[in-house]
Amino acid sequence: MALVFRIAMQSIGLLFSLLGWVLSCLTNYLPHWKNLNLDLNEMENWTMGLWKTCVIQEEVGRQCKDFDSFLALPAELRISRILMFLSNGLGFLGLLVSGFGLDCLRIADRQQDLKKRLLILGGVLFWTSGVTALVPVSWVAYLTVQEFWDETIPEIVPRWEFGEALFTGWSAGFSLLLGGCLLYCAACSTPAPGASGHYAVAEMQDHCQQLEMKSPNPKV
Repeated sequence: MALVFRIAMQSIGLLFSLLGWVLSCLTNYLPHWKNLNLDLNEMENWTMGLWKTCVIQEEVGRQCKDFDSFLALPAELRISRILMFLSNGLGFLGLLVSGFGLDCLRIADRQQDLKKRLLILGGVLFWTSGVTALVPVSWVAYLTVQEFWDETIPEIVPRWEFGEALFTGWSAGFSLLLGGCLLYCAACSTPAPGASGHYAVAEMQDHCQQLEMKSPNPKV
C-alpha cells in the first residue's frame, strides 16, 4: 500500500512539474507580458514581451517587431530573459533526473538509495526552476503597478497593464514548486534499503529463537 501511494505521489509530482515547465517555456516566448490599450484609438492594442513588441489592429492584424539590442532593453527585461532561460534549463534537467528516479521504472531496482537521491535532486531543481520563474514575472508585475499609479505621469498618457503571460508565469512557478515538493516528500518516504534488511534479519533471528525454545530436548 505504501509503495502504491509513493508511486502515485511521484507521478502527480512529475505531472505538475512537467506542466510547470511547459508553462514556463510559453511564458518566456509569449509577447504578452504587458498590454496597452489606447483610449484614442480603441481598434489598436499594443503588447510587449521579453523578445518583441506587437501591435494588433483590426484592419491590418498583428504586426510584431523584435528588439534590436539586448543592452538597450530595460534592466528588468534583460534580467528576466536570463532568469527565464535558467528556469527552462533547470526544469528540463529536473525532468531528466527525476524521471530516472521513479519507482515505476524498472531501472536500477536494487539501487534504491540512488533513485532516492535522484528524486531529491529533481525536487530541488524544480524548486529552483519555480523560483527563477516567479522572480522575473513578479518583478515586471511590480514595476507595471508602480508605473500605472505614478502620479507624475499625466492621465492622458496610456498605461501598461498586466498581460496574459504574467498569469501564465505565476501558474508555471507554483506548479514547479508543488511538483518539486511532491517529489521530495515521495523520496523522503522511501525506506532505506539498509534499514529494511536489518529488520528482516532481526525478525528471522527471533523466529529461530522461538523455534529452539519450543522444540523438546533430545533424550540421550
